[in-house]
Formats: sequence, structure tokens, C-alpha cells
Amino acid sequence: MSSWLGGLGSGLGHSLGQVGGSLASLTGQISNFTKDMLMEGTEEVEAELPNSRRKEIEAIHSVLRSENERLKKLCFDLEEKHEASELQIKQQSTSYRNQLQQKEVEISHLKARQIALQDQLLKLQSAAQSVNSGVGGVPTTTASSSFSYGVSHHASAFHDDDMDFGDIISSQQEINRLSNEVSRLESEVGHWRHIAQTSKAQGSDSSDQSEICKLQNIIKELKQNRSQEIDNHQHEMSVLQNAHQQKLTEITRRHREELSDYEERIEELENLLQQGGSGIAVTDHSKIHEMQKTIESLQTEKIESTKKIEELEDKIKDISKKLSSAENDRDVLRKEQERVNVENRQIIKECESLKLECTKLQSDTVTEKERIHPQSTSVEEEVFRLQQALSDAENEIMRLSNLNQDNNLAEDNLKLKMHVQGLEKENSLLSQEKEELEKSLLKLNNEYEIVKTIATRDMDLDLELQDLRLNLEAKEQELNQRITEKEELIAELEELDKQNQEATKHMILIKDQLSKQQNEGDGIISKLKKDLNDEKKRVPELEDDKMNITKELDMQKEKLIQSELFLNDLHLTKQKLENKVEDLVDQLNKSQNNNLNIQKENFELKEHIKRNEEELSRVRDELTQVLGQDSNSNFRDDLLKEREAEVGSLKQNLSEIEQLNENLKKVAFDLKMENEKLVLACEDVRHQLQESVAGNSRISLEQNTIVEALKMEKGQLEAELCQAEKRLLEEAKKYEQTIEELSSAQNLSASVLQLEHERLIKLNQEKDLEIAQLKKNIEQMDIDHKETKSILSSSLEERKHLTELINEKEIFIEKLKERSSELQEELTKNTQALRKNENLKQTIEEKDRHLASMKEENNHLKEELERLREQQSRAAPAAEPKTLDCVTELASEVSQLNVIKDKLEEEIKHHQKIIEDQNQSKMQLLQSLQEQKKEMDEFKYQHEQMNVTHTQLFLEKDEAIKTLQKTIEEIKTQLHEERQDVQTENSDIFQETKVQSLNIENGSEKHDLSKAETERLVKGIKERELEIKLLNEKNISLTKQIDQLSKDEVGKLTQIIQQKDLEIQALHARISSASYTQDVVYLQQQLQAYAMEQEKLLAVLSEKTRENSHLKTEYHKVIDIVAAKEAALSKLQDENKKLSTKFESNPQEMFRETVQNLSRIIREKDIEIDALSQKCQTLLTVLQTSGTGSDVGGVNSNQFEELLQERDKLKQQVKKMEEWKQQVMTTVQNMQHESAQLQEELHQLQAQVLVDSDNNSKLQVDYTGLIQSYEQNETKLKNFGQELAQVQHSIGQLCNTKDLLLGKLDIISPQLSFGSLLTSQSAESLRTGKSAISSESSQQELEELRKSLQEKDATIRTLQENNHRLSNSVAATSELERREHEQMDSEIKQLKEKHDVLQKSLRDKDLLIKAKSDQLLSLNENFTNKVNENELLRQAVTNLKERIVILEMDIRELKEENEKIVETTKEKETEYQALQETNTKFSVMLREKEFECLSVKEKSLAFEQLLKEKEQGKAGELNQLLNAVKSLQEKTVMFQKERDQVMLALKQKQMENTAVQNEVQHLRDKELRLNQELERLRNHLLETEDSYTREALAAEDREAKLRKKVTVLEEKLVSSSDAMENASHQASLQVESLQEQLNIVSKQRDETALQLSLSQEQVKQYALSLSNLQMVLEHFQQEEKAMYSAELEKNQQLVAEWKKKAENMEGKMLSLQERLDEANAALDAASRLTEQLDLKEEQMEELKKQNELRQEMLDDVQKKLMNLVNSTEGKVDKVLMRNLFIGHFHTPKNQRHEVLRLMGSILGIKREEMEQLLNEDQGSVTRWMTGWLGGGSKSVPNTPLRPNQQSMLNSSFSELFVKFLETESHPSIPPPKLSIHDMKPLDSPTRRKLDTNVSENFKDTTESRSGRRTDLNPFLAPRSAAVPLINPAGLGPGGPGHLLLKPISDVLPTFTPLPVSPDNSAGAVLKDLLKQ
Repeated sequence: MSSWLGGLGSGLGHSLGQVGGSLASLTGQISNFTKDMLMEGTEEVEAELPNSRRKEIEAIHSVLRSENERLKKLCFDLEEKHEASELQIKQQSTSYRNQLQQKEVEISHLKARQIALQDQLLKLQSAAQSVNSGVGGVPTTTASSSFSYGVSHHASAFHDDDMDFGDIISSQQEINRLSNEVSRLESEVGHWRHIAQTSKAQGSDSSDQSEICKLQNIIKELKQNRSQEIDNHQHEMSVLQNAHQQKLTEITRRHREELSDYEERIEELENLLQQGGSGIAVTDHSKIHEMQKTIESLQTEKIESTKKIEELEDKIKDISKKLSSAENDRDVLRKEQERVNVENRQIIKECESLKLECTKLQSDTVTEKERIHPQSTSVEEEVFRLQQALSDAENEIMRLSNLNQDNNLAEDNLKLKMHVQGLEKENSLLSQEKEELEKSLLKLNNEYEIVKTIATRDMDLDLELQDLRLNLEAKEQELNQRITEKEELIAELEELDKQNQEATKHMILIKDQLSKQQNEGDGIISKLKKDLNDEKKRVPELEDDKMNITKELDMQKEKLIQSELFLNDLHLTKQKLENKVEDLVDQLNKSQNNNLNIQKENFELKEHIKRNEEELSRVRDELTQVLGQDSNSNFRDDLLKEREAEVGSLKQNLSEIEQLNENLKKVAFDLKMENEKLVLACEDVRHQLQESVAGNSRISLEQNTIVEALKMEKGQLEAELCQAEKRLLEEAKKYEQTIEELSSAQNLSASVLQLEHERLIKLNQEKDLEIAQLKKNIEQMDIDHKETKSILSSSLEERKHLTELINEKEIFIEKLKERSSELQEELTKNTQALRKNENLKQTIEEKDRHLASMKEENNHLKEELERLREQQSRAAPAAEPKTLDCVTELASEVSQLNVIKDKLEEEIKHHQKIIEDQNQSKMQLLQSLQEQKKEMDEFKYQHEQMNVTHTQLFLEKDEAIKTLQKTIEEIKTQLHEERQDVQTENSDIFQETKVQSLNIENGSEKHDLSKAETERLVKGIKERELEIKLLNEKNISLTKQIDQLSKDEVGKLTQIIQQKDLEIQALHARISSASYTQDVVYLQQQLQAYAMEQEKLLAVLSEKTRENSHLKTEYHKVIDIVAAKEAALSKLQDENKKLSTKFESNPQEMFRETVQNLSRIIREKDIEIDALSQKCQTLLTVLQTSGTGSDVGGVNSNQFEELLQERDKLKQQVKKMEEWKQQVMTTVQNMQHESAQLQEELHQLQAQVLVDSDNNSKLQVDYTGLIQSYEQNETKLKNFGQELAQVQHSIGQLCNTKDLLLGKLDIISPQLSFGSLLTSQSAESLRTGKSAISSESSQQELEELRKSLQEKDATIRTLQENNHRLSNSVAATSELERREHEQMDSEIKQLKEKHDVLQKSLRDKDLLIKAKSDQLLSLNENFTNKVNENELLRQAVTNLKERIVILEMDIRELKEENEKIVETTKEKETEYQALQETNTKFSVMLREKEFECLSVKEKSLAFEQLLKEKEQGKAGELNQLLNAVKSLQEKTVMFQKERDQVMLALKQKQMENTAVQNEVQHLRDKELRLNQELERLRNHLLETEDSYTREALAAEDREAKLRKKVTVLEEKLVSSSDAMENASHQASLQVESLQEQLNIVSKQRDETALQLSLSQEQVKQYALSLSNLQMVLEHFQQEEKAMYSAELEKNQQLVAEWKKKAENMEGKMLSLQERLDEANAALDAASRLTEQLDLKEEQMEELKKQNELRQEMLDDVQKKLMNLVNSTEGKVDKVLMRNLFIGHFHTPKNQRHEVLRLMGSILGIKREEMEQLLNEDQGSVTRWMTGWLGGGSKSVPNTPLRPNQQSMLNSSFSELFVKFLETESHPSIPPPKLSIHDMKPLDSPTRRKLDTNVSENFKDTTESRSGRRTDLNPFLAPRSAAVPLINPAGLGPGGPGHLLLKPISDVLPTFTPLPVSPDNSAGAVLKDLLKQ
């Protein structure tokens, strides 16, 4: 218990610590990642990002910070909870340990007490036996049995040292059991004490009663023993009868089966004969000889079968005789049974006589007691002696009867067993013979078929077959001899009486030898059967899948139970909250009642105060009156003082009441607050209840589903329980019978009844314990089931690994097929030899089997002889002379058999040698198989190397592209060199370059050179085509592999989806059923298995996701390879185009193309980086969501949804995989189309090359020799280059293998520490994981790897040395070419530098990708860690819930015990009621006695009165009366005593009567049972006799049928033998003719062989002559070569001279051409200049025309503008002037001059004149204006000033004018629809920018105004100036604060200002303003 609790605490602490650590690491990683991302983003995007984006990033940053803080708080809370839980667990563990110690102490005490009580019991029993020997027999047995039961049953409770909750429960049950036993023992002790006390108390008084009881007990025991013995005898008889019947039925059934087998065999023989007869007509002449031999073998078999049939008939007769003997035995047994019954009757009679004697003794004792008291002791002693003598006599009678019965039964049993054993032996021997016959038949049939097939196929094997047939004939002759000997043995069977024991010993030895031989044969067969067993082992793997499905079901059941527990917790919390709410409602009601009471009291107090005040007022009035009337009266002063005191007291009371009111108000307020809180809590609780109800509904649905699904399992369990209950019922019936007998024996006293009652209760308890044991057994079975499930799951995982290995092996099988074709040829040779060996083996085995069968038949015959002897010895002594003759004949035959046995042993030795030779050949075959396995391993290693080469494909393609570039650059450089060589005159051109020797005859030589180069290019293109084809093939193979992988994974995923679908369907099907609470414990046990399976599923899913990621990376690699191929193809196309245009382009274009390709690759890498970054972001979001989800922690009901989501995800993955596959297929198809296009282009180029070759064929004839020598050198160089490439490739492969081995070493070292965590990632990791299991094996592997590394290093060194040699040889040959390529190296270096730069960038991108992938892996690992931690927590929760369930079970058990106690109390109450009834009877008796006493008292009072009356002189009479009264009293006492004695005697008689009646009923029941059994036995006997008669009749019918069939078969055999003889005669004739033909053919073959040898000799001679001729030819060729070389040198010298001349001519031609080119260039330049001059003049004229048109347009526009200005200057807008006039009156008086200035500026009055007018008296102006305008203001509505507009008085007129314009222009235009994007916040960045812009604009406008004051009005400024958008510089912060005068951008949305040109007039501008 303590260890378990400690483990739980440590597990919890570990898991919680992991949670905290993982959360902290997670938050740290998230923060680091976000910091890195922000830093990178800010470095790249700071210049580009707007402020809004920056703010969003800052907001995200703040959110992440808050989340980080929240996670830290969570970690802290979890750590605190962890510590608290650890403390709680420690406290609980200590308390549980204390309880355990207490319980153990209690158990020890109870055991000690039990032992003490048992000792007391034994003592009391011994004492009681000394007093009364018959009473104590039954309790001792019961006590001892119960004690032994308890010890045996509960010995297993203290085996385990680690105590768990189950141990506590078992200990509690043990305590209860021990306490029950203690109480039972105490009651028994009390009973025995009571008996002892009664026996002591009665002593001499009730000695006769004790004797009667003893005698009755003795009689009952005798009766019980007799009945038990009768029952036992009857049971044994029935058992023997049943066994006998079963054996008889088995023997008859086997006999029938054998008969049917023989009938089938006869039918098969008939069919074979018919086939043989029909086959004669069809067979060829070659088959006739074979048919004869097969017919002979069949005849021998027929003879054997007839003999065996006769033997079987004899055996049937023997069996019938045995049956008759068995029937005799049965009659004997019946007689014995009758004898036993007679004896039983005698015993019963004796018992009755004993009873009569007992009754006589009782009557005698009663009479003697009445007569003589003092002689009672001697009589008792005599009676005791008589009883002992009686018991001894009875015991002797019983012992003798038992001995007789036992002896008789033992003898009968032995006889029956002997008979049964003999019958079983005969049956086994018959079955063996039958099996051997069947085997021989089958083998003969097989040989027949094999002979047929071999005869048709192989003519060469005829000789071998004839030899084998001769051997067979010899063996068959021997067999015939054996058969004859056997017949002789059958004739002489009667004489083998004396040799029985020797023969049996000899047979045992032979059997041992045969068993040894059979064991050897079995060893050979077992080796062959192992292969079969290996294949059969795959069958349980399919069963493992079923077990996994059941495990998943169990997991979901456990989840259901968890949800149920959670529901129960919710219900408990709900009930608690409801109770709290009810309590609070009660408190509220109470407080409200208190408030009402207090209010009432307050109201009453207020009324009282009012009354007091009224009284006070009255008193004051009176006082004033009194003061007015009598100022000197002291009386009134006293009254005043009293009243004042009363007033003070009243005030104090008032203050106290007010305080109470305030307190009550506070309390009421607090109560109200609490009420509101409670209402809120109630609402929360209701919400929770609703949620819980919804959850409950879901959970109940899930429960219903699972419960209905488990009904099948329940049905099975219920069936098992029904069986157990049946057994228990049977046992209960037996117990009830025993209880009835005990109850009939123990109806003497109430104490005995109580004991019986207690025993019944104990029996029930024992039954309950048995039921508990059965339940424990069922639980153990479940545990074993779970263990098997776990074993099956491990085997499933191994099966998955095996399937992976099988997939790998299937790849190798294709390679091995080629090897197998070679091996098959060797196998065919071996199989031919094996067939011969097998034929020999079969013949040997058949002979061995014949031998064994013969030996067994001999044994059977000997045994039958013995039996016949016994019968004959019984039958008659008349056959003695015959037996003597038989004995002599048998002795002779035994000697013959011994001789034959020796011969057979020699043959067996010979066959054993043959078998050993065959075993040697088998060993050779096994060695060849091992070599094949080694080759398989080598193929596996090659496959691994192939995988390495796949990774190098990309590098090889890059190398191919580089080589193409180099070839193109070489061609270009060669062209350049040719041109330079043409310009510079070199004399030693032919020596330096072999290419320049082609440049002799002007342009034709150039054509020839280009032709040679094109040929080279064509060859290069062909090589490239081959490379492309190879790449295509590799690509197709890769796609196939990807398809296979995708199919495998899709298959796996679909299997998982199907499993999930099946689970979901099963769960949906289970939703409709009702729930059962009985299987809760079973479901809890299954839940754990489900949790384990869920973890495994999650692990599998994580592995699948990893595999998907690996597939994605492989897919990206394939895409890269395809892209590289496309790039290579495009390059080839470009190069082909360039070649077709004869290399006109520059080398810079190639460089550009390479740069473009590299940039494309970089873009692809960038795309990959973006994809990886997106994946990182998605993973981050997933981690964040999982973090938030883990805080909430919904585990129970969301798992179905998770399963469905997983299924959908898997389906999506499958779709993605299929899409990827389609994309790869499309890319491959595109590649194929492009290759076709390239081939077409190549064909076009070849056509052009052919045209060129036709043109240059003349020059080619002259220089073919030189070109051939050059090409030879080139081919040598190419060969050298290819060899170098091969060597480099091999070195690269070796390096890769070395890296792989080093990687394996690196992998092995960490896996020693980490164990087997990385088993699922790859096959290599599997191997390393296995190595981690045992460090020794890993060290051995390390040493082997080091050795292999050393070997690889040695091979690398040798290859490097070879490489150095090759490089030296290549350097020697390539010195000439290096001189040519020195100029090209500079360009190549430049290209290489640029290429290196691009490669560096690529590497940087690759590093980025790797970093991102590492981040991805780390995030995945964190995610898996989190999942594991969650699973650990879930396991902890499930464990706690299981413990809660166990505690609930304990509570239920306690409740059941309480119910039992209640039942016992009820029973005791019934007993108490019975006692009360007896008590009432006694009280009635007492009342009667009291009544008698009262009557006596009255009589005494009467007597006293009489005495008083007659005192005087009547004393004598008084005395007489007193004496009479005394005598009467004594008589009454005597009568009462007699009455009591009579009552007791009556009661005893009644008890005895009831006992006798029970005994009578018991005897009647037994008589009925015995009668029923007798009737059953009679019916059974009749049925068996009928069945025997029927079977005998059926057997006779079958015998008749078989005899008829045998006669028919004999006739058929005779006819077939005649036909076979005819056929054999014809066949012999045909064979002779065939032999003659064979002789002729052999002679012809010898002649042809001689001719062949002669022809071979001639061929050898011809070959010698040919070799001589070849030597002569070689000499001639050498001489011709020397001649040709001399002529070639001469020709070359001539050619060199011609070349020099041609070069001189070419130099002159080139100089002339240069001069011509210069002149042509000058002419071209002059013509170009003239053309350009003409163009420029035309352009000038066109421009002049355009200028004139533009000037005309400008003049028209200026005129129109002037007209417009003139027309608008004189006009003034009436509406404007009216508004200005009204505005003048609304302005304050201080600022009205500004209005006048504006009006003047509009009317055109100059500024100076306006100032003069304004400087004059302002009043006159205003009067004049008012008088002139009159009522002009009536048209404009007077706008009254608002309170917030009073600040306008201080503002300027321009601002007011702006406001006026806005108000006027507002109704003319509908309000603009503002978008949200236009509305900017007050502090937005756009506003700031606008402010700056506006301010600049404002400055500009002010400057323009100041510059042009004379020309412009202020109204002519742009709107941005007239309407300031912000505070202008002049206003500042101290300007007007009105809302309208603030900057518009602060309040309203801004619109774009109208730009106005300075040329326009003021009126137009104002109109525009008003329109806006």
C-alpha cells in the first residue's frame, strides 16, 4: 500500500514537474522565436512598413507577453497544486498504513481467540463425549471442517507483501469471517457448557432421560450410516453400469467404422480393377509390362485383404464372446447387489429389535425408578455396559458387512477393469492394422501413378525401374511366404498356452525396437513439418488484429466510465449547492421574518414615542400654567424632576431602539447582498446544471451505445454464471439434505435450533465466499486476457516490422529471379537424383511398414491363441491330441520365422545405409541453400548502395551540365583560335594543333573543320541522349517507388480509417440500448486497456505524420531533380540552336543562361523557405491552441470528435498524396514530350550534317588518314576520362559508405543512452535500437564496423594509387591539349568564380532551410512531449477514479453487511416475541397462583374471625381446624408438583412423537427413491437387451452382405486375372520386338559416334592450318603498313609545302579583304549620315507646323479669357451682397470695418480709399448704409446666438465669413457619404502628414497674397488658405477656442482644396465656392 502510494506520488510529481518544465521551455521557445522573427522582420522591413503595421506588430507582441505571463502563472499554480497533492498523499498514506497495522493486529487477536475457542471446543467435546457419547459427533465435524475451510481458503490472503486496496478489502473480509467464526464457536461453547451443566445438574435425577437420548442418538447414527452405505453402493453400481455401456457402445461403433472402411476399401479395389481392365485397351506396348506387375501386386493385396477380413470376422466373434462374458459378469454383480440388499434388510431388522429392546429398557428403568431409588446407580452402570456391548456388536456387524461388500466390489471391479483393458487393447490393435492397411493402399496407388508418369516421360529410366521391380518381386515373394506362415500360425493357435509369457516379453522387446525406428522416422518427418509450422504461425497474426480492435473498444468503454464518474461528481456538487441554496433561503426567510417583527416593534415604539411626546406637551402646558399660577410650590418641582427623569429614560430607550434599527438595517442590507450573491450563484449553478445535463445526455447516449455493444460479453458471462449457479444449486441441494437430516436429529431443544440457524447462515456465507472466489477467478481470467492482448499487440508491432522487411525483400526478389534461373538448372539435376532416392525410400518404407504390420499381427495372433486356450481349457479336454500336433507345427514355424527375421534385419541395415547417403545429399543441398542466403545478404547490401547512389543523382546531373558547358566552350575557343591562326602566320601549325591542319584551301577547309566538330557534337548529343534516357528510367523507377510507398501508406491510412469507421459505427449502433450499472467494474478494467491503445494510436499517428513529412521532402527532391532535368533539356535545346547557326553568338550568352538558371534555382529555394516558414507559423498556432486547450482540459466527451477529425485529416492526406503522384506523372510525361522534340531537332541537325558531308566529301578523301589518327587519340583520351570518372565514382561510393558507417557509429553511441526511443524512424534505427538492448552485442557490432572501415580504407588507398598512376598516364597524354586550353582557363575561372558565388548563396539558403527544419523538429518534439504529459495526467486521473470506484464497492459491501445485520436483528426480534409469548403464559400462571393465594388469604381471614368468635372455650376446635388447613396446604403443594411433572412428561412425549413422525416421513421418502431407482434399472436393462439384439441382427445382415460381395469380387478377380494373363502374353511379344529394334538403333549410334570422332580430328587439322595462314597474313600486313607509312610521310611533306603556299595566299587575301572592308565601312557611314540628316530636316518641319498650330490655339484661348474677365468684372452677385450685409449686422461693432473692407474689395474699391472712408466717422457710414438698404435684412432669417456661440464675438471676421459660407452652402448639396477609411483618428499618422502639408500650403498662399495685394482679393486665394485646416502661425495656442474655428481635420473629414488660377475673376471664384 505504502509503496503504491509512494509510486503514485512520485508519478504525479514527475508528471507535474514535466508539465511545468515543458510549459516553461515552451514559453521560452515561443518568446525566443518571436524575438528572432521580429528582429529579422525589422531589419528587412523597417523602411517599407507603415506605422499601422508597426502598431499591429506591437499589439501582437503585447498579446504574446500577456500570454507568456499567463502561462507563467499557470506553471506556478500547477507547482503549488503539485506540492499540496503530495502533502495530501503523504497524509493519506500514513493514515492507510496505520489502518493496515490496526487491521493486522485485529486479525492476529481474532486468530488467537479462534485458536483458544477451538481448544475449548475440543475440551468440551471430549467432556460431552464422556457424558453422552452420541451428541457431540456432528458439531466436531462441522467445526473442524469449517476451520479447515477457513484456513485453506484464506491462506492466500497474506502472500503478497505490497498491500493494495484489494488487499485491504480481502483483509476486511477476513476480519468479518473470523468474527463470524468466533461468534459461532462461542455459541457452540455455550451449547456444550449448557449440556454439561444439565447433565451434571440432572445427575442421578434425570439419568434415565440422558440414557434415552443417548440410545436415540445411537439409533439415528446407525440409520444414517446404513442409508449412506446403501446410497454409496447404488452410486457405484450405476457408475459401473454406465462405464460398461459406454465401452460397449464404443466397441460397437468402432466395429461399424471398421466394417464401413473395409467396404470402402473393397469398392476402391473394384474401381482399381475396372480401371486396370479399361486401361489395357488404351495403353501402349511399353506400359503392358508395368501393368502385369501392378496386377500381380493387386492380386497379392487382394489375398491379404481376404485374409484380413477373415481375421476381422474371427475378432468379431471374439468380441461377441467377450460381450457374453461381460453380461455374465453383470448378472454376477446383480446377484451381489441382491445379496447386499438382503444384508441391509437384516440390519434394519436388527435395528428394529434394538429399538424394541430400548423401549423395554426404558419401561424397565421407569418401573425400577418408581420402585427403588437407592439401586439406581448400579442399574445405570449395567445399562451403560449393555449399551457399549450393543455398540461394539453393531460396529463389528457393520465392519464385517463392509468388508464383504468391499471385497466383492473390489473383485468385480478388477474383473471389469481387466475386461475393459483387454477390449481397449484389441480395439487399438485393430485401429493400427486398419491404418497400416490404408497407408499401404495409398502408397501402392501413388507408386502406380508415379510408374505411369515415369513410363510416359523417361525411356532411359526403364532399366532402373526393371531392377527396382525385380527387388519388389523378391520382396513380394517374401511377403507371400510370410502370409503363408501367418496362415499356418492361425491354424496352430490352440497350442501356444505355455509360451504365453515368453512371447509377451519378446513382443515388448520388439515393440521397443519398432518404437526406436519409429522415433527416427518421426525425427525426419518433424524436420519436414517445421516448414509447415512456420507458415501456420502467420495465422495468429490475423487474430492479433481482432484483439487490437477489441482493445480499442475496451479503451472507449473506460472513457465512458470516466464520464460516468464525472457525472456522479457533478450530481454530488449539484446536490451540495442545492442544499446550500435551501439553507440560505431558510436564513433569508428567517431574516425577513425578523425584519417584519423588528418593523412591527419599531412601529409600536414610534407610537409609544408619540404618546410620550403628547404627554410631555401636556406636562409642559401644565408646568407653564403651574409656573404662572404658583411659582413657589415645591410639589410641582418634584413632579418636574420626575418627569425629566422619565424623559431621559425615554430618550435613552429611543437611542437604543435607533441603534437596534440601524443594526437591523445593516443586517438586512447584508442579507440582501448575500441573497443577490446567492441568486447569482444559483444562476451559475443552473447553467452548470444545464451543461451537466447536456453532458449527461451525451454520456448517457455513449453509455447506452457501449452497454448494448457489451451485451454479447454479458451474455457469455451470464451463461458462465448460470453454470456456476447450477453447480451451487446442486451443492445447495446436497447441503439442504444434510441440513434436513441434522434438523430432524436436533429438534430436541431451542439451543440446537439456534445452532442450526447459525449454521445455515454460515453456509450462505460460504456460498457467498464461493461466489466471490468465482468472481475473482473471472477477474484473473480477464487479467490473463489483457496480458495476452498486450502480447498480441507486441506481436502486431513485430508483424508491422516484418511487413516492412517483406516489402524490402520483394524488391530484392526481382534481382534474385535472375540468380534463381541459374540455380534452377542445378536444381533440375539434383531433383532427378532426388527422385531416384525418393523411389528407393518409398519402397524401403513400405517394406518396413509391412514388417511392422506382420509383427503386430503375430502379437495379436498370440494373444488370441491365449484366449482360445482359456476357452478350450474350459470347454472340453477332448482336443488334447490336436493341440499337441499344433504345438509341434508352431515350433517349426517359429524357427522359420526367426530365420526370416534375421534376413529382414540385414535388409533393414542395407536400407539404413541408403538413408544415410540420402541424408548426406540433403546436407549438401542445405549448404547450397545457405550460400543462396549469403547471396541474398549481398543483394541487400547492393540495395543499400543503390539508395546511396540515388542521393548522388542530383550531383551527377550537375556534373553532366558542367561537362556540356565545357564542351561548348572548348568548341568556341577552338573557333577563336582558328581565326587567330588565320591572321598570324605560323609555320609549326600541324605540330601544335591537329585541328588547324584542316585549314589549307580557303573556305572549303573551314567547312571541313566545322564538319568534324559537328560530328563530335553529334556524338556528344548522342551521349547526352543516353544520359537523359538513363535519367528518365531512374525517374520512372523513383516514381514507382514513390507510388509503392504512397500506396503502402495510403493502404495503412485507409486501414486506420476503416478501423475508425468500424469503431464509430459500432458506437452508433450501441447508442440505442439501455444502460446497466452492474458491469461498471468490468468497464473500468477495460478502460485502462483503451487508454493504452489510444496512446499507441497516437504514437502510430505521429509516426505517420513523420513519414508524410519524409515523403514530402522526397517529393520536393524529385521536383528539384525534374527541374534540373528541364534546365538541362533547355540548355541542350539552346546549344543545338547555336550549333545550327554555326556558333555566331558570343560566349557571354552562355554565361547569361547559366546566371538565369542559377537565379531560377534560387527562386525555387526561396519558395521552399516560404513554405517552411508558413509551416512553422501553423505549428506555432497549433502549439498555442494546444496550450490554451490544455488549460481547459476537456478529455472525456470530445474524443469521438477527435477521432472523426483524425479520419478526415487522414483522408485529406491521402488526397494530397494522390495529387502529388499525378503531378509527378505529368512532369514525367512532359519530359518524354520534350525528349521527342529534341530527337526531332537532332534528326534535322543530322540532315544538315549530311548535306555538309556531301559538300566536303572531296576534301575528306585527302585528309582521312590524319582525321583517323586524331580520332584514335581522342578515343584514347575519352577512354582515359571514362576510366577516371569510374574511379572517382567508386571512390565517392566508398566515401559515402564510410560516412554511412561513421553515421551508424554516431547513431549507436547516443542510442546506448536513449534506449529504444527511435525504433520507428528507419530500418537503421531499428538495428541500433536492438543494439541498445545489449551493450555487449553493440560492442561486437562496433568492432565489426571498425574492421570493415579498415578494409574499406585499404581499398580506398589502393584505388587512390591506381588513380595516381592513371593520372600520370593521362598527364603524359594531355600535355598537348593543355597548351590549347591555357587561353580557355581564364574564362572558365571567371565563370567558376561567379558559379561559386551563386553556390554560396545556395548554401546560405540551404542553411536557412536546415535551420527552419530544425526548428520544425524541435517544435514537433515539444508537441509530442506535451501529448505524453497529457497522457500521463490522464492516466493519473483514471487511476484515482478507479480507486474511488473501489472505495464505492467497499461502501456497497458494508451496506450489504448492514442489511444482513438488520435481517439478523429481525430474526432475533421474532425470537424475542416468542419469548414474550412464553412470558405472557407464565404471567397468566402467576395470576392464577395469586388468585389462589387471595382465596387462601380470605379463608384464613374467615378462620381468624371464627377463631376470634370462638376463642373462649373453643381452642380445641381451632387447633383441629389449623391442623386440617396445614394438611390441605401440603396436599395442594403435592398436587402442584405432580401436575408439573405430568406437564413435563407430556411435553417430552410430544417431542418424541414429532421426532418419530419425521423419521417415518424420511423412511417413506427413501423407500420411494429406492423404488424409482429399481424401476429405472429395470427399464435400462430392457433397453440394453433390445439394443444388443438389434445390433446382433444388424451384424449378421452385414456379414451376409460382405460374404456376397467377397464372392462377387473373387469372380471378378478370376476374370481379370485371365484378361491380365492374355495382356501379359501380348506385352511380352511386343517387348521382344522392341528389344530387337533397340539393338539395331544402338548399332547405328555406335557407327555415328565413330564418324563423329573422325570429323573432330579433321577439324583439329584444319584449325592448325588456319593458324599458320593467319601468321603469314600478319607478316604481310606489317610489311604493307611500313610501305604505306613511308608513302604517307612523303605525302605529308608535300602537303606541308602546299599548306605554306596556301597560307601566304590567304595572308594576301586577308589584307585585301581588310582594305575592302574599310572602304565599304566608310561608304556605309557616309550613306547613313545623309539619311540621318534628311530625317532631321523632316522632323524640324513637322515641329514648326505643330508650333504654329499651338500658337493659334493659345491666342484663341487668351481672347476668350479676356472676354470672360471683362464680362465678369462689372457684375456683383446679389445673394452674396445680401449675405454680406446681413453678416455685417451680426458681427460685433469692433470688427464691422472688416466686413466693409470685404465689401469694398468685392465692389473694386481700392484699399487706401476704404481706409479713408473707415477713418471717418463710422456712424455716418452705418446710417447711410441702413438708410440706403432699408429693410434689406428681412429676406435673411435672423439667427439667434446660442450660448456656445458667444465666444464668436472675440473671433475675426474671416473666420465668421467662413462659417457663414458653410451654413449657406450646406443645404444646396446633399451630405457626402463618408467611408470609415476617410475618418482618421486624432493622432493618426496621416493627420500629421496632412498638417505639415497644409501648413506648407498655407505659407505658400500667404506669400502669394503678400506679393500680389494690389491685384488679388483675399477671396481669390485657394481654399486651403481661406479656410485654415489647422491653427495658423498667427493664432497659436492663444487663438479663439470655438469648435467651428478649430482646425477642420480635427473635427470633420477633409476634402481636396480647389486650386484657382490668378487670372480668373473674383465672381467666378465665389460661385465655385458657393457651388461647393
